[in-house]
Amino acid sequence: MQNAHPSSPAPPKPVPAHPASSSSLRSELLSGAKQGFLLATALLAIGLPAAHFMKTREAPAPSATATAEPAQQAGRTTAQTPGTANFGAEPASGDARFIANWVARSGDNRAMSFVIIDKKNAKVFVFDPQARLLGATPVLLGAARGDHTVPGIGERPLAQVRPEERTTPAGRFVGEPGRNASGEDVVWVDYDAAVSMHRVRTGNARDRRLERLATPSIADNRISYGCVNLPAAFYDNVLSPVFRERYGVVYVLPEVRPLREVFAGA
Repeated sequence: MQNAHPSSPAPPKPVPAHPASSSSLRSELLSGAKQGFLLATALLAIGLPAAHFMKTREAPAPSATATAEPAQQAGRTTAQTPGTANFGAEPASGDARFIANWVARSGDNRAMSFVIIDKKNAKVFVFDPQARLLGATPVLLGAARGDHTVPGIGERPLAQVRPEERTTPAGRFVGEPGRNASGEDVVWVDYDAAVSMHRVRTGNARDRRLERLATPSIADNRISYGCVNLPAAFYDNVLSPVFRERYGVVYVLPEVRPLREVFAGA
């Protein structure tokens, strides 16, 4: 998280999980580079809020090619039953498998790559459009448990964000590449709420973020203001190439609310 709130959580605006919902049009509009560019142009034309002047989106380059390899190309099992996700040999929780299989079966990802953030287990899974695992990694999450955000929190300075408000919101979001107020490239989970996925930050030695990522326990993986911190190599080699190629869908699993309440269509 940076000053000017790029890492502060705020009210999530999840795209409805059911693919037939009319409010999922944003996912369709952002499904390709050309549409993303037009949307960004429109936002600039009407003017963004002052707090977002330094926080930008980026249209994915149409000619970019993801460098992450599907699980079967990375030496994992190649078997994939139709309508199910291929986790290869990667361990995953029942909730993560349930949502991944639902995406594979329903096509809710709209032929885009997708990410599952398992908050209960502090782990991220990245899949290609065919629901084949590209990679998985432990992550750092919002310091406070909870699946909501406080209205307007994304517009506050970090110093005004109380400890109990530092949550990572649950829901279905359209992920998009961009830059935060410090100029760092990130993948926005919820742009309006300033919640993103980014490389782990090591500037404050007292946070011990690299150490937290390396421990086998998940009890110490809660440290951020709401953003998702990933190992730098994983961000550069797996996540970033996927979102440079095209927008994607991000499923943030709840830790307090029931799974089917957050993903009603699953």
